[in-house]
Amino acid sequence: MTKDQKEQLFTLIKSLTKSEKRQFKLYVNRMGSNFDSKFLNLFNFLEKSDSYDEKSILSKEIVSKQQLSNLKAHLYKQILISLRLNPAHKNIRLKIREQIDFATILYQKGLYKQSLKLLEKAKNLALKNEEKYTAFDIVELEKVIESQYITRSLSNRSEVLISQADKLIMQNDLASKLSNLSLRLYERFIKSGYAKSDDEFREITRFFYKRLPKIDSEEIEFREKLWYYKAHVWYSFLIQDFLSSYKYSSKWVDMFENNPKMISIHPVFYLKGNNYLLESLTLIKYPQKFESTLDKLIFKTKSPDFPVNENLETLIFLYKYNNLLNYYNFQGDFEKAKLIVNDVLLGIDRFKSQIDPHHIMVFYYKIACLYFGLSEHENCILYLNKIISNRHLKMREDLLCFTRVLNLVAHYEAGFDYHLDIHIRETYRFLIKMNDMHEVQKAMIRFVKKLGELYPQDLKKAFIDLHRELKIHENDPYERRSFLYLDILSWLESNIYNKPIGEIIREKAKLFNRKKRTPRVPF
Repeated sequence: MTKDQKEQLFTLIKSLTKSEKRQFKLYVNRMGSNFDSKFLNLFNFLEKSDSYDEKSILSKEIVSKQQLSNLKAHLYKQILISLRLNPAHKNIRLKIREQIDFATILYQKGLYKQSLKLLEKAKNLALKNEEKYTAFDIVELEKVIESQYITRSLSNRSEVLISQADKLIMQNDLASKLSNLSLRLYERFIKSGYAKSDDEFREITRFFYKRLPKIDSEEIEFREKLWYYKAHVWYSFLIQDFLSSYKYSSKWVDMFENNPKMISIHPVFYLKGNNYLLESLTLIKYPQKFESTLDKLIFKTKSPDFPVNENLETLIFLYKYNNLLNYYNFQGDFEKAKLIVNDVLLGIDRFKSQIDPHHIMVFYYKIACLYFGLSEHENCILYLNKIISNRHLKMREDLLCFTRVLNLVAHYEAGFDYHLDIHIRETYRFLIKMNDMHEVQKAMIRFVKKLGELYPQDLKKAFIDLHRELKIHENDPYERRSFLYLDILSWLESNIYNKPIGEIIREKAKLFNRKKRTPRVPF
């Protein structure tokens, strides 16, 4: 077993709840063999350990070195079997799969009618819950049995099964094309972020419409519609059409609200839809709708009928705090944002096995932004360094670029002039390497470069000149992304008017935060 696999076993054991550990031990005790007692001993040892140490395992003489690999593999498998038997993990998908397993056993025993009866029930359950890939597997098994044991209950039985198979093939093919498209768009956004030029906009648009199946969104069913909306959401984000991302994420969430039973069946998709809706509402500056949407989401996730598991708890943490930081930073409510930093850090530590490094670094960038807004520049630099020092980080290139730019500004504001030249050179090289030298970044580097040469009485004029230079890019579709990551204009205005940056941003927010504001979106 590889080192990674060893760590997987240890991580799996550490993820178990008290009740899951108790159930596993009861499950093993019922098995009763000598080998089983050995892997229970291994389980008990790893459960109490703070880290995986193979030498310690061997020193305890739990098992010989030759047996250890097989024992670990056996232990991993038995834990999974035990978890599968746990009622807490009995979701619809597992229940349907269980029925298929039972039907397969009955078929192998030659009890064809009993098998077909069970498969029919499982198929209806699968179709009712939008589990169409599983439904297709059931139909295929029904066809196998029918070809061997012809039932006389229906004269057109073959035609019914063939028709069901054809329909499911078409629906599954459509869902697959839409989910593939959505995944490709998501991958592009994670790697590069928003479109940076007309050429990139045209390329993304060609890519999207070339792969988008020609369908009537009103004629397709729940699952296919879900993927259709998701693909449009990611396309809208990529081209910075935030009104469109609001439109499609709203349709996505409304679809669940109109089919409440689907929330408990597909809670992950429900959470994701709300996350994209909240992000869109922040970007179009619609605070009233944001607050009501987040309140509704939190209320729903706390209701007794909402499923509970580690994956969902992780997503709820991610989406709640990511969107709160977005919201507070955009609104200039940096004090409120600061109040949740500890909750964010505790959540990162709690869910560190479930959260990928990309999302952790995004959190760090947003925390850095709030400290910058509070003029706590040393704290800002601390969190930026967590990103910059991570040499193996795979995250959005544009976010990495703006991390460097913000780091420059924070060093200047903190008075760390002695390293400024080094940071300027490093930032310049990094931006060139990333091919992300747009006008805003160029202007910022030129400005910071000459700061050391200015007399104090010339500073204000320099801030005004840079503000005038950047202001013309505020509505440029490709340059404006700079202002989504770092509100440079507000920072400049805080220096020009000698006001805290938070006050500047809050004053601007008031202009957008009009009561009963309704975005003009053609639904």
